[in-house]
Amino acid sequence: MFNFRQDFIRFAVQKQVLRFGEFQTKAGRLSPYFFNAGLFNDGDSMRNLSQFYAQAIIASDIPFDMIFGPAYKGIPLATGAAIALSEQGRNVPYSYNRKEAKDHGEGGTTVGATLQGRVLIIDDVISAGTSVRESIELIRAAGAEPCAVVIALDRMERGLGDLSAVQEVRENYGIPVIAIATLNDLLGFLQNEPEMIANLDAVRAYRDLFGVEND
Repeated sequence: MFNFRQDFIRFAVQKQVLRFGEFQTKAGRLSPYFFNAGLFNDGDSMRNLSQFYAQAIIASDIPFDMIFGPAYKGIPLATGAAIALSEQGRNVPYSYNRKEAKDHGEGGTTVGATLQGRVLIIDDVISAGTSVRESIELIRAAGAEPCAVVIALDRMERGLGDLSAVQEVRENYGIPVIAIATLNDLLGFLQNEPEMIANLDAVRAYRDLFGVEND
């Protein structure tokens, strides 16, 4: 539906952030693809990634007042997304947390803008959901409202139970999860790229074994 989703998959493949082969997941499954957002590790990559986050946020049409990035991966993502949104004419405050509270200077566990209003959480992926849970608790403790989570890739894969990590967040906290791209977008990309189509059957088979429909 949105061209930026396919463009993001292509970008991730070009940067070798998204790779194909045989990889063991934390759940012990052998996955035919691997996504490591930590490999967006230079200025050009972060600029482009931030623009994709901004596009996904704008396309979601979710109302929000500020952005929050959970430590540590969410810190540059929230910062970059705020800059990219500013370039689109939407200037919003942002903040992030420390892993440990600071007992000198300004103190506290958060840095940046005061948590208030409707807060959009930005992270790379959702696996165990620990980062999201801690972020939601922190935001609510400050009297603000977590309104959505934005991630780079939704694997659309069930966890230990019948739900995916994204579905668990939606069910447990009652907030939507927005992804720049999903497993369905990845399959569409593979189908339309002759040089990549050799990976299509393996990814489809993996989805048939472990996939869920999040919508």
